[in-house]
Amino acid sequence: MAQEAPKMTAAVVERYGGPDVVQIKQIPKPVVKDNEILVAIRATTVSRGDARVRGLNVPYGFGVMAPLALGFGGPRTSVLGTEFAGTVEAVGGKVQRFKVGDAVFGFPGSAMGCHAQYRTIAEDGPVALKPANVTFEQAAALSFGGSTALDFLQRAKLKEGERILINGASGCVGIAAVQIAKVMGAHVTAVCSADNAELLRSFGADVVIDYAAQDFTQNGETYEVIMDNAGDSPYARCKSSLRAKGRLLLVAGDLPGILYSIWTNLFSDKSVFAGPASEKPELIYRLADMAAAGQYRSCIDRTLPLQQIAEAHAYVDGGHKKGSVVISIPQA
Repeated sequence: MAQEAPKMTAAVVERYGGPDVVQIKQIPKPVVKDNEILVAIRATTVSRGDARVRGLNVPYGFGVMAPLALGFGGPRTSVLGTEFAGTVEAVGGKVQRFKVGDAVFGFPGSAMGCHAQYRTIAEDGPVALKPANVTFEQAAALSFGGSTALDFLQRAKLKEGERILINGASGCVGIAAVQIAKVMGAHVTAVCSADNAELLRSFGADVVIDYAAQDFTQNGETYEVIMDNAGDSPYARCKSSLRAKGRLLLVAGDLPGILYSIWTNLFSDKSVFAGPASEKPELIYRLADMAAAGQYRSCIDRTLPLQQIAEAHAYVDGGHKKGSVVISIPQA
């Protein structure tokens, strides 16, 4: 009689919908290939990206195309989760960078699969040794916001001494961007609610604007770079706040904004960067170095066990999380 394949616990989404569609199930444990490592996941996150995929809630203009990319009826990848931290349980025959027992963190990104007890990942992929000065929970929350922020800031070629305004600064991308922009030597203005002002200052923001009390596009201040993480500041709204040769980063841009950016880049002295962030492994390596040096740290709003992951999705749907919502994974 054939022996049953090993199983693992995972959060599975088989159809689109609200948080209630997330189910805890037993699914096959992945088998490591020659060039891969098998990670026993200790912590992961529920990001805004996870919530968008679960609910098929995509930016305006992408509704028709979304099922083609994500899957019809339900996500093509039923186990969501873009980032993880854990320990290496097994290595493939050709692996040289890692060994069994190594503490690692990584960012499969759009490939997902992290809301489970185990995941395989190529050794030359977006995975790095966990810095010794961060916990597994903190490491799990480094990648989604950090890689997005770092990619956009690198594309904008943010320079030392420049002024950057970060709109929607209290989410995981915004908090990462504040810190990375400071590492790059920029003067940082953060836009958030009054409740989050001290939080942003603690992460290095030089100036904090309460969006309920002041419209940053009407206060007369100008910046070399504006990063919009909230999705409410297209070029037409904030072009007067950009200096000559200024750069607008539409992290949460919709389709019209992305298309309009092409026109702006052709016929304006300003530049607009839009579209999905890169998922290059080099971004994770850089984040690991910054975290190890104490220059970059994650912000954790709350930590919930895997069994309460539907509750985590509901909280993310509310749109008021500060930093990351972490999920702890029980050891098998």
